[in-house]
Amino acid sequence: MEIEPVTLSTPRPVRRPTLVQRWDELTFLHWPVEPERVAPLLPAGTRPDTLDGVTYVGLVPFLMRGVGFGPGPGLPYLGTFCETNVRLYSVDGQGRRGVVFRSLDAARLLPVLVGRLTVRLPYRWSTMRLRREKDVITYSCGLRRRPAARGRTSRAVVRIGATIAEPTRLERFLTARWGLHVSWHGRTVHLPNDHAPWPLHRAELLELDDGLITTAGLPPMPGPPVSVLYSPGVAVRFGTPRRV
Repeated sequence: MEIEPVTLSTPRPVRRPTLVQRWDELTFLHWPVEPERVAPLLPAGTRPDTLDGVTYVGLVPFLMRGVGFGPGPGLPYLGTFCETNVRLYSVDGQGRRGVVFRSLDAARLLPVLVGRLTVRLPYRWSTMRLRREKDVITYSCGLRRRPAARGRTSRAVVRIGATIAEPTRLERFLTARWGLHVSWHGRTVHLPNDHAPWPLHRAELLELDDGLITTAGLPPMPGPPVSVLYSPGVAVRFGTPRRV
C-alpha cells in the first residue's frame, strides 16, 4: 500500500462542499505515543499513521465559526462556539491519511446533537471559554453533566510566538490533515476536507491542567507536549464521505 505524501494543500480538492465552517484561534498540543497503544482505538480498516515509527496524540482547543450545510453561508450564532478535540492520526487501506477524534467537547448543544446523529462523531456538550489578552490565550472546558463531568476538564494557557515560515516535517505531519476517519452506520468512512495551508506560529505552553485525554480512553501523557503550535485559523470545506 502506498501512503499519500504529506502536502501543505489537499490532494483531494472539494468541488461540492457538504459542510462549511471556520476554525479560528487554534492551539495544537501533541505528545508522542507508541502506535500499538492506540491502534485498538481506531476504526476498522485504519491503522496509526506514524512518522519515524511514532504516532501522536493531539489536544486541540479552538473557536468554531459559521458552521453551515452545503456551500453555506454558515450560521452566525448556532454555528459559532468553542470546541476542544482529542485526536489520533490514521491511515486507511487506500493510503489516505486522516485524523480520528476520540472526543469533541463543544459549547453549543444543537451542533453536538447534529454531529452525534449525522456523522457519528463523539461530541459532548460542555461549558467552554476562550479568552485572549494580547498574545496570551486561555482555553477552559468542562462537561455540563455531573457526576459524569468529574475529571473531564481542561485548561490551557498559551503564549503566541513568531510566525513559522517553513514548517518542520513533524509540524507538517501533525497539521496537514485532509480528512477524518469515522465509524458511520457500521462501516468506516473517510470524510475529506479542504482549506488553505495553515498559517502557523510558534507557541509557548504556560499552563496545562487537562483531564480530557485520559477520559478519551488514552494513557496519561508523560511530560509536556513535544509540539506546541498556534494558528489564527482557516476556512474549511468538507466533501462527500467515501467508504474505507
